[in-house]
Amino acid sequence: MSTNFYPIFNPDEWISQAEVARLRGVSRQAIYNLIKRGRISTLKIGGHIFVRRAEIESFEPQEPGRPRLEGDE
Repeated sequence: MSTNFYPIFNPDEWISQAEVARLRGVSRQAIYNLIKRGRISTLKIGGHIFVRRAEIESFEPQEPGRPRLEGDE
């Protein structure tokens, strides 16, 4: 017998992937890609993915493209 422990789910602290996309002004696919790359942590309950609201509010996106190296112009 296995026992799973889940953090207490407070709906005020967690929002859906679709809500995250709406708040950030991006597509759900963009949020999914960030989750897949490990940039955003999630909680999965019954097939639904939730993200901690505080994490999204403090999330800083990276600049697109590769980082500049010294000497790049």
